[in-house]
Amino acid sequence: MPLSTWLIYFATVLVVSATPGPNMLLAMTHGIRFGLRRTTPTLLGLLLALALIMGLSAAGLGALLVTSEWLFGLVKYAGAAYLLWLGIKTWRSQPQALAEGEAEAQAGSGWAGFRTGFLVAMSNPKAIVFFTALFPQFMDPAQPQGPQLLILAATFFVIETSWQCAYAAGGARLKAWLNSPRRLKLMNRVAGGSFIAAGVALTRASSQAHA
Repeated sequence: MPLSTWLIYFATVLVVSATPGPNMLLAMTHGIRFGLRRTTPTLLGLLLALALIMGLSAAGLGALLVTSEWLFGLVKYAGAAYLLWLGIKTWRSQPQALAEGEAEAQAGSGWAGFRTGFLVAMSNPKAIVFFTALFPQFMDPAQPQGPQLLILAATFFVIETSWQCAYAAGGARLKAWLNSPRRLKLMNRVAGGSFIAAGVALTRASSQAHA
């Protein structure tokens, strides 16, 4: 892959990955509640799902989702339902002092964080279609596809990891400012509303795509 092509891809992914979405929002929210170190399981869940999505895209599942209206709709609405459930749960959660949040994290929320991160990242099957559409734009059909896919996927994975850590660290830095019930309640409402909005947008995108 020519360096010029890779640099264009790098710049594209750097901007796309930085755009706030459910993954970044979850990383920041858990960073606020648990701190950067205890948000690691959540990040691992998000990144494992990302790796699986890229693998599925490379295997051609993206093309299957595009051609199968029933399968695409099923996975789409299942992901939207999970985001809506998570948003309502976050919106309705009671403000909790950050010290209690630390105790909650110590009490064994590692698996819960990993599971939540994995399900949030997997809840948007459109990402599979996105990778299926993005990767070929930077590939040379005359060259072996395997090495090119590996470079593209590894680059995206590193950039996404960096942004997720940045969002989680930024959330952790907000802990002192948010150490009040009123501000914590506001954060819960903002985060919950964002998850709900993402779920609604996902269902509308599905309806428009198959209208």
